[in-house]
Amino acid sequence: MSVTIRDVARLAGVSASTVSRVLNGKGAISEETKKRIFDAMEQLKYVPNDFARSFASGSPRAIALVIDVADPAAYSNDFFNNTVFGLETVAHKRDYSLMVTNGSRASGGVSGVERLILGKKVDGVVFPVSLVSREFIRKVEELRFPCVILGRAEDVGAETSWLDINNTQAGVIAVRHLAAKGYRRIGYLGGPESDLFSRDRLSGCCRELDACGLSVDRELILHSDAKDIDAVIAQVTELLSSENRPDALACGSDMLALGAQRAAQRLGLRVPEDFGVLSFDDTAVTALAEPGITSIEVDTFELGVQAAEILINQIENPDASIRQTLLSTKIIARASTERA
Repeated sequence: MSVTIRDVARLAGVSASTVSRVLNGKGAISEETKKRIFDAMEQLKYVPNDFARSFASGSPRAIALVIDVADPAAYSNDFFNNTVFGLETVAHKRDYSLMVTNGSRASGGVSGVERLILGKKVDGVVFPVSLVSREFIRKVEELRFPCVILGRAEDVGAETSWLDINNTQAGVIAVRHLAAKGYRRIGYLGGPESDLFSRDRLSGCCRELDACGLSVDRELILHSDAKDIDAVIAQVTELLSSENRPDALACGSDMLALGAQRAAQRLGLRVPEDFGVLSFDDTAVTALAEPGITSIEVDTFELGVQAAEILINQIENPDASIRQTLLSTKIIARASTERA
């Protein structure tokens, strides 16, 4: 016969309701009583029934991370893995389950997420900015449902929490580092202009170029798709073959930086003496490249940790303040910018 909560209460010398309050973290229970209860649970090898506890409390004690399954690149990378690790670390510590669910527009947009919310299958959601729409934000705000967005969106108002990397600061740090190493014609190679984070990084680069007394040459600003490395190499090769070539590029991702470095090497340019390469994100690619690529470190594990903390705080404290947070970045210097 399985051990019940009443068996634990009997051995600990307390009521079943006291054991229940301890398991659910409710009520003022002395540390001595808690110890007796946990000792009794260990002695009896009692495992709480999470389903029953959820049913009794009206809370599933679960949070959901929404992904777009129609876009494998969105979750088959270090950024996603480290963020999930951060989310799961906090969820486990706070006694919540983490669910990964589909929010792909290809399968009906946020309707699947809405079913989770309206069906009260989760207590809160973490939503990537790539899947955010004004309609979704409006519904979440109307329902006052706990939600944290990963990334900064122009459509998100003051009533929704979001968390992002300080990409403008990252752009400033990138140019400051390159200028300190003696580079003077600094360009930028970013992703699509529609990406807000890419525009923020470019804005930071331009701001620091002005601060350093260096010109912002629009001919040295390129946008490319990192998924097509051959196209990146061709685009940078054309730029470096021109009379107006840059002596360094700040690249919006590690793959873009790798493409830029390959282009320079094929043209016979020495990295870092003739041409400096810097990237954002600092994945394994940067350390394994030859020479190693200087990068702006983005702490995606901490992004997940803070997102989970903000979300669970909203769940457990409905009147908690809305949080809109930017995480700082730092430079990881490697050989690709170590100009003599």
